[in-house]
Amino acid sequence: MRPTDIVSPDYFHKVVDCQWACPAHTPVPEYIRLIAAGRYSDAYLVNWESNVFPGVLGRTCDRPCEPACRRSRVEDEAGKQPVAICRLKRVAADYKDDIRARLPQPPTLRNGRRVACVGAGPASLTVARDLAVQGYLVTVFDGEAKAGGFIRSQIPKFRLPEEVIDEETGYILDLGVELRAGQRIDSLQALLAQGYEAVFVGCGAPRGRDLPLPGREQAAPNIHIGIDWLSSVSFGHVSAIGKRVIVLGGGNTAMDCCRSAKRLGGEQVTVIVRSGFDEMKASPWEKEDAQHEGVTILNYLAPKAFVLDNGKLCGMQFEAMAASTDAAGRRTLAPTGEPERFVPCDDVLIAVGQENAFPWIERDIGLAFDERGMPVVDPITFQSSAARVFFGGDAAFGPKNIITAVAHGHAAAVSIDKFCNGEDLRQRPPPTVHLLSQKMGIHEWSYDNAVTPDHRFKVPLRDVSAALKNIRVEVELGYDQQLALKEARRCLNCDVQTVFSDSLCIECDACVDICPMDCISFVENGEEGELRERLKAPALNLAQSLFVSGNLKTGRIMVKDEDVCLHCSLCAERCPTGAWDMQKFFFSPGRAGPACRPQPSAPLRQVG
Repeated sequence: MRPTDIVSPDYFHKVVDCQWACPAHTPVPEYIRLIAAGRYSDAYLVNWESNVFPGVLGRTCDRPCEPACRRSRVEDEAGKQPVAICRLKRVAADYKDDIRARLPQPPTLRNGRRVACVGAGPASLTVARDLAVQGYLVTVFDGEAKAGGFIRSQIPKFRLPEEVIDEETGYILDLGVELRAGQRIDSLQALLAQGYEAVFVGCGAPRGRDLPLPGREQAAPNIHIGIDWLSSVSFGHVSAIGKRVIVLGGGNTAMDCCRSAKRLGGEQVTVIVRSGFDEMKASPWEKEDAQHEGVTILNYLAPKAFVLDNGKLCGMQFEAMAASTDAAGRRTLAPTGEPERFVPCDDVLIAVGQENAFPWIERDIGLAFDERGMPVVDPITFQSSAARVFFGGDAAFGPKNIITAVAHGHAAAVSIDKFCNGEDLRQRPPPTVHLLSQKMGIHEWSYDNAVTPDHRFKVPLRDVSAALKNIRVEVELGYDQQLALKEARRCLNCDVQTVFSDSLCIECDACVDICPMDCISFVENGEEGELRERLKAPALNLAQSLFVSGNLKTGRIMVKDEDVCLHCSLCAERCPTGAWDMQKFFFSPGRAGPACRPQPSAPLRQVG
């Protein structure tokens, strides 16, 4: 194997598993350390720079960072729980001071360039935030009275209080962004004719899928499309539902529907899906919360018909399904042949998916659509075939989640900035990266490496009986400062890297002896496949790179398995020559503004 190129920004970025997995590349260990130090405002601003909505995401994020958390790989079998990264984000939001004075301000002199954003959801607001501080005149159009998009209309208030949405959308609007609330765009061609240099479409996936089964039309008064029903509940248009409720679908929208139904009079609420429990698209914690509140989940049942009694919905018929795997390893569902099952109900909520609807985009303005009716969008630049029009969030590639919409917004803002300056959109700005030694003394470091062995701490919940009485009362109470400190100390500081200098190594094996994970080896070089097997502890996770040194004096090389390293600094403390050092790696993706102007690529800087 060749020596590892640690100058490549991606090498150490990939070692920070949580940040690598986050679509917006939030520097997770950095803000968790700040929380542990009681610096909540600083932690909030680190988040705000990356994910824009720390208070919102601290309650609702799909948490792609947590399955990647190193803690899940190195804890004993009784633990195996990631750090509560998402809920610690909420801690920063809950305990921060007033940070308005620390937020960026738009330039006094604007650049005169006008950008329109269609929809006031997370993708559009991210574009608006990134461009407003660069001097752009950004106008956001939305059919509702307040900003937030689906954050406001589809996420129940018992999960996300309205004041949190108001606060964090307000930070963006206060940057000089114009919100034209209650103004729905019904013609893209007319919008383009108003002279905007660019238009960003972030209107989400506004249409829920229906189920055209027998009895659907006759039972229509008691059958509701999930996302529309949630919106009606959110805005106070619906305040009650029948005592027996069926929710069709296994995603997060279905979980929001069933939990909302429990609060609006549903006594017997049943979620029914055609797949298995583990295959449901809903996040594991969403399913757990629903069951905690008394919701029943039935699996492997396919809906066949809506049943009426004297012209009124009284239940549904379902066909039993079973999963099987064919010779090619493909998993399929097929009817078991058992008698159909009748489930009684008064109302049905259909949450079987969402799809995009663009009736307001004319088909003769040079904007191409694919066979599914989706706009053809470049996955790197987010530009459509109509040069001035960009898409992001659910409107670009279909329903996903808030943090992905934020990431789309950042990338689209870069493209719009480059487009307005006549530059190549595919020449993306390089990330800002650097390494900084944490050495303060022989056994002293400027980062806290005293990681607690505690297992993950549960977030306190409001009592179920109290929670179900009011649909606007928040269920999760969040960590208090003491629990937050304990949970923050579980973080392994994956961004503090073990950096090795082969010219200083005397091959005394002191680091090998003290390493608690047996992840350091001094061996003869070889091909990666067989070399991984020859290490002191075989490195079996091929997705994580090996740290390989150049040739040492004996001709051997040092190999470290990055997958299970605890970043504990024991190797650096034990090393008599300083060949090992602990260096904090900071990664910040390229953003719109001067940094995305064409310039020579700068190498990673190593300081100290």
